[in-house]
Amino acid sequence: MTLTTTDYKYIQINENGIPVIADTTMKVIELITSVKAYGWNPDELHANYPHLSMSQIHSALAYYWDHKADMDAEIEQIDQWAAHARQQVGESAVARKLREQGLL
Repeated sequence: MTLTTTDYKYIQINENGIPVIADTTMKVIELITSVKAYGWNPDELHANYPHLSMSQIHSALAYYWDHKADMDAEIEQIDQWAAHARQQVGESAVARKLREQGLL
């Protein structure tokens, strides 16, 4: 895997142009979606991702804030893709049964 260094000590760009946290396979966007979904602060991120150091977490957050518009656009694009995929697939058989039983 070819990685390119950045101005952020713990952030590298992989061969696909995706920012990842150094010495891990975790994408910066994965950490950010946890912040957006759960409202986690750096300490909570560390508790939930103990393999990341606080330095790595803060570096990823700094990268996000410096590239917020592009990363938010990517998150929106992923959300739209997921919504479209859910619509195409439809309701699962399990969900349908649970709905029929009044459990959903």
